[in-house]
Amino acid sequence: MLPLLRSSAAGEQAVHQAIEKLAQEFLLSVEQRAELLPSGKQTKFANRVQWAKTYLTKAGLLEPTTRAHFKISLRGSSVLHDPPGKITIQYLSQWQEFNDFRFKVEPVAIAAAPDESELTPDETIRRVWQSLNSALAADLLDRIRISSPAFFETLTVKLLVAMGYGGSLEEAGKALGQSGDNGVDGVIDEDQLGLGRIYIQAKRYKEGNAVGPGDIRDFFGALDQHKALKGIFITASTFTSAARATATNLSKRIVLIDGERLAKLMIQFEIGCRASESIVIKRLDEEFFDA
Repeated sequence: MLPLLRSSAAGEQAVHQAIEKLAQEFLLSVEQRAELLPSGKQTKFANRVQWAKTYLTKAGLLEPTTRAHFKISLRGSSVLHDPPGKITIQYLSQWQEFNDFRFKVEPVAIAAAPDESELTPDETIRRVWQSLNSALAADLLDRIRISSPAFFETLTVKLLVAMGYGGSLEEAGKALGQSGDNGVDGVIDEDQLGLGRIYIQAKRYKEGNAVGPGDIRDFFGALDQHKALKGIFITASTFTSAARATATNLSKRIVLIDGERLAKLMIQFEIGCRASESIVIKRLDEEFFDA
C-alpha cells in the first residue's frame, strides 16, 4: 500500500498503470505477474493492487476520479510527509471510516483469523472455501473406507458417468462389475457411442495400505489379456512412488486416482456431496458510471 500511495503522488493514474508500475518496482518475474487467483479470472498481483487501492481510498488517502482512475488526497499527501515504514491494515485503523468499512466487509475473517489480516477479502473467501473443501474431502474418504466393496464399485460407476463416461448410469452399471476376474474389476465405455473401452481396477484399501508396483503390473497384465490400451486404477488409499513410476514406464496408459484425487473429483462432480449454499460476489460496474 505504501508504494501505491507513493506512486500516486505524481498525479492521477489509472489502475492498470499502477499495477504495471508496482510490478516493475517489485521486480516481479513474468511467472509472478501471470499467477492467477483460483477463479482464473484475475491475476493475484492485480487483485492485491486493486484491494490496496480500495483500502487506501476507504482510509481517505486516495480519491477516485474518473473510471478506474484515482489520485492522492490531502490526507494521503500528509502521510507521505512523514511516512511509516510500511502501511498496514493496523496503520489504517487510526481512521474510523476505514474501520467502519472493514468491519462491514470482513467481520468473520477478522474474528476468525486475526493473524491473517493482511489477506484481501477475495483471498480470505477462497482460503475459507479451500478449508471447507479439505474438511469435506476428509469426511468423504472416511465414509468410503468404512463402506463395502460393492458400495465403492457403485460410487466408481456414478463418478465416471458424471465425468462423461459410460453413456447412462444404467449402461455403465451393467458394464462395470461383470469382469471380476483376471485382475480387472470392470469395463466401461469411453464415450456414449462405445467407440472405446476403459478397463477399471478399484481397490478400496484402508488408509496406510498403499497400492504397490505389483498391483500395477497385475493390472497391466490384465489389460494385455483384454487387448486394452488404457485403464484406470482407483483407490481410496495412496500409491507408492514405485507404483507411480511403474505406471509411467509401462507401454499402456494407466491413470492412477488416489484417495486425495478421488475426493476432489467427487466434490467437483457432486458425488456423495451437494451444494448447501451459493454466494454470488458482485463487483462495481465501471461501464455503468462511464455514460
